[in-house]
Amino acid sequence: MTINITFPDGSVRSYEKGTTAYQVAESISPRLAQSVLAASINDETRDLNLPIEEDCRLNLLKWEDAEAKHAFWHTSSHLMAEALQALFPGIQFGIGPAIENG
Repeated sequence: MTINITFPDGSVRSYEKGTTAYQVAESISPRLAQSVLAASINDETRDLNLPIEEDCRLNLLKWEDAEAKHAFWHTSSHLMAEALQALFPGIQFGIGPAIENG
């Protein structure tokens, strides 16, 4: 089964159901795939490796995009917290979103 993906320029491409945003980026250009940090699927920021199950609007987000920076910083915060917990068991963290500059 195929799904139709609409890009910001209005072009539409067909892909197999379950294709990931990363695979879409790779099909366009391997260099693009290397620079993409996240995907906006129907205006919702998503992980590049989640399967796309239905027709959608897709925007591949790079560092230049504010949404990509936010996703990168958010993910990095989780990785840092996990590393700190491994080094310092019982450590307590504050709660809060990533700030504007990381």
